Amino acid sequence: MAQFDMPEDRLRSYRPAIAEPEDFDSFWTATLQDARAHSLDLTATPVDNGLALIDTLDVTFAGYDGNPVKAWLHLPVTRTGALPAVVEYVGYGGGRGLPHERPLWAMAGYAHLIMDTRGQGAKGPKGDTPDPDPVGDPAIAGFTTRGIASPETYYYRRVFTDGVRAIDAVRELSEVDASRVAVTGTSQGGGIATAVAGLAPGLVAAMPDVPFLADFARALTITDASPYAEITAYLKVRRDQRDQVMRTLSYFDTANHAKRASASALYSVGLMDQACPPSTVYASYNHYAGPKEIRVYPFNGHEGGQAFHEIEKLRFAAKPLGG
Repeated sequence: MAQFDMPEDRLRSYRPAIAEPEDFDSFWTATLQDARAHSLDLTATPVDNGLALIDTLDVTFAGYDGNPVKAWLHLPVTRTGALPAVVEYVGYGGGRGLPHERPLWAMAGYAHLIMDTRGQGAKGPKGDTPDPDPVGDPAIAGFTTRGIASPETYYYRRVFTDGVRAIDAVRELSEVDASRVAVTGTSQGGGIATAVAGLAPGLVAAMPDVPFLADFARALTITDASPYAEITAYLKVRRDQRDQVMRTLSYFDTANHAKRASASALYSVGLMDQACPPSTVYASYNHYAGPKEIRVYPFNGHEGGQAFHEIEKLRFAAKPLGG
């Protein structure tokens, strides 16, 4: 697929006016207060991952509405004292996987928490966290239209809250230095990482790769690729609900969360990416309030920089995490 979005020089300055509801901050303050009214119910149980150099703990904590959320915590076997931590959120449709699958950050010397995404992981990587609060309203297959009639019932209200509670949880673990926590993720995971960077104070770094969930107004008209296509399919049938849907999405547009983030950020973008069009990534990046850098992959789509970008992230994370 050739480059189809704006030329790169225009992307660098693309900073659209993103619709933001007046009660955006109070909505999220109340949402997180409600979540924190529940006990964190944090447990961390060692499991056999079959790896000689990495220890893995099966972590459970209370997310949105006190629902249990699963995660893996990977640690280098040889460690002294509390470690800086990288919290990772996973891509659309995936789960935390199996305990041996993602050793990179622990091999680099960090504590690495991989959060399951509620209701996802049936197709792979495997997930273990149900979504016990599904809304019975009509929805397109997938997750992006679940409860989309209202911000109170929207699926990503639960997911973003889980993401913040994952930060609360990792900071409680004795193996982790609570003052040195970063977030990362690819695609959906990158969108969650951006939202959490705006909602959880005190993070030292955010590394969103080819992030999803930004600049919905443009994404829904520029790409036919999923997952954005789920929302356009929904509106194709429910022609009278456009304003209602766009209002809901404004609470979850991560460009609005990026405006509130202060951690040092490293973004990535693929200029041939149809799933998360480059302009939507730049909308988030250009609104990001903290110190920031972006790595551009001109001839790549949604795969982004892959192993090449992992090197970039390791280099970037070393300074704020002190690794």
